[in-house]
Amino acid sequence: MVLNIGDRAPEFSLPDAQGNIIRLADLQGKHVVLYFYPRDNTPGCTKQACAFRDSYAEFQNRDIVVLGVNTDDAKSHSKFSAKFNLPFPLLIDEAGTVATAYESYGLKKFMGKEYVGITRSTFVISPEGMIAKIYKKVKPDIHIEQILADTADCSVKRDSNSSVQTSCANVEDLSNPSLWQ
Repeated sequence: MVLNIGDRAPEFSLPDAQGNIIRLADLQGKHVVLYFYPRDNTPGCTKQACAFRDSYAEFQNRDIVVLGVNTDDAKSHSKFSAKFNLPFPLLIDEAGTVATAYESYGLKKFMGKEYVGITRSTFVISPEGMIAKIYKKVKPDIHIEQILADTADCSVKRDSNSSVQTSCANVEDLSNPSLWQ
């Protein structure tokens, strides 16, 4: 199955480095930036993670949850997160099942060799759990600017009961069922 904008985002339940279970269903009502990256402590992945870290306050201002995912274990994630002061969870997908569900696991080439692993990609998921934006073959140098531009109009509104309502004008309006094709 090919994932498209407007599709329901595949559900997941993954541990972070501290053993907390993060479920997409528990994040309903918030925008989620779910990014898949190949390995902890590699140049491109470090650049990408640090870009998310450096822009984290902006994501928080927009009420957007940032989650990183790869197949590394808790020890690797803990060290990587501590070394670079990452303020968001890194999720453990050791078997690559969630990456596969998000079409972010497959054949890759590096220095002339082919192997199977996580491909660098990012998904913006709407508060309703729908895929609002897909980024494939991400370039760590410019990726954060793309996401920030595409989520620039995300806003947080609180009603008199302190309930939060979020919206993003630049991200597909997924409350319209005609866009779910």
